[in-house]
Amino acid sequence: MLSTRQRRAFTCAMTLALLGAGLPSVAAAAADRPDLSRFHDQTIKWSACPGDGLPDGLQCGKVTVPVDYANPTGGTLDLAMARFRATGKSRGSVLLNFGGPGGPGVGELADGGKDFMGLTNGYDVVTFDPRGVGRSSPVSCGEGMDDGTQAPDPDAETGAEAEADESDDPRAALEVLRELAADCVEHSGPVLRHIGTVDASRDLDVMRAALGDKKLNYLGFSYGTRLGAVYAAQFPDRTGRMVLDGVDTLTEPLSEQGVTGAQGQQTALEDFLDWCTEDVDCAFGQDPRSAREEVLRLIGSLDADPVPSDFGIPFSGQDLVGAIGQALYSKELWPALSHALTSLVQDGDTRGIMGFYVGGSALPRNELPHKDLSRPGLPREDGGLVDEGEIPLDNLPAALMAVNCADDPDRPTADQVVGNLGRLRAAYEQASPVFGRYRLAQALMCYGRPKGTSYIRDEVRDVDTPKMLLVGTRGDPATPYRWTTETADRLGPSAVVLDNKGEGHTGYSSSKCVHRKIDDFLLYGRLPADGSSCGSEE
Repeated sequence: MLSTRQRRAFTCAMTLALLGAGLPSVAAAAADRPDLSRFHDQTIKWSACPGDGLPDGLQCGKVTVPVDYANPTGGTLDLAMARFRATGKSRGSVLLNFGGPGGPGVGELADGGKDFMGLTNGYDVVTFDPRGVGRSSPVSCGEGMDDGTQAPDPDAETGAEAEADESDDPRAALEVLRELAADCVEHSGPVLRHIGTVDASRDLDVMRAALGDKKLNYLGFSYGTRLGAVYAAQFPDRTGRMVLDGVDTLTEPLSEQGVTGAQGQQTALEDFLDWCTEDVDCAFGQDPRSAREEVLRLIGSLDADPVPSDFGIPFSGQDLVGAIGQALYSKELWPALSHALTSLVQDGDTRGIMGFYVGGSALPRNELPHKDLSRPGLPREDGGLVDEGEIPLDNLPAALMAVNCADDPDRPTADQVVGNLGRLRAAYEQASPVFGRYRLAQALMCYGRPKGTSYIRDEVRDVDTPKMLLVGTRGDPATPYRWTTETADRLGPSAVVLDNKGEGHTGYSSSKCVHRKIDDFLLYGRLPADGSSCGSEE
């Protein structure tokens, strides 16, 4: 058996799984055409958002959607929404999704709404907590899942805290995932069986109708680009001006996505070290090549002998990998990361580096909840909005795994996992000597769970929509530029690509050029030429 700490530990990029029945067939649901008029005809009641320290003008509301679109007369759930009104006459709404999957939109708009004020020149700027996320029937895997650091390592090199009898059986890690699956069923609710992107895109259409818009105008980041692409495939005649920034893959299985993510983070780390070593205060010296070796040495040392932290748990080398990975999502964080690493190396002070390590998450900070989340528990039985203080601590990683598994049809058996482990380990370690081991368990995240839908992989292609804008950033550690061009090819002639020659995850908040071109398209319909670019310093 694995140690208690290992069983409870996980990362948002690698653990937890979708449970219960798989998604209903999209073709069957379309053929049945259940009546959704009572959902489309509802009116959203907006009022000032509750809470202190919120920006002026932020309004909150909710929209009701069916839990199961194949059976809309069954249970329902409420989705939390927020908006900033247009400053003048509104031409409708632009709907935002900030990514994840698992990132709540309401808190993000409250914290970062200033970035989108330009869009209020013509639109109400609206966002939402997707089903299973935030205040919208949040999924959870229980109180044992809220303090993790590193997922069970299928490679069996489990670190200093591993027990002797668990060091040579990767099947033990698979059994842990099976146990976690049962915990997710116990602590979530009916939404867990209907949490994938296919259902979330149907929610978008209900929101579009409830907002009074004939077509959906949309800006999606990271995972939000997958959601937007699925909407365009399902509702091409209702798709308006759509922007996908930090474009997700529609075709790669999760195991391959893990390799790609490790490659992207390794490249970002090397770019950071090139920058860091130009400063005499860099923790790893002034030579980029030796700095890479020093990073590996520090990780290995901390894995062998973790240091104490202010949170009362040891801080290991894999914890350091998670913290560095998070800081690399934005170049603006590099100075703080450099300072934190210097404090860690010189003084053993983990406070700075732990600031990047939120619950073991490997997600960018713009995809993390910003409020103080408290106890885990079941969503309200009536499907209504939960209070903010009732959002489970593990909601973001629980939702991330649930959605990703719902969207992926691959389910290798235990024998296949064990048989492929050596090949996978080599691929991950070749992709990144730093992040490869950390992300290897991504290949196992859906082990033993019902197959997800094949709709996204097989059917989201050749959409018949108005032109849409796809933004890819060359230095993006999470969604590589090639995913932008590959997705554009799949979506067909409707897709227009903007090449952002910058760093970090997504371009809207980091590049004035990207920001301007996206606003120009959404507000005025002015598209850049396909293949045009924004410079790295713009």
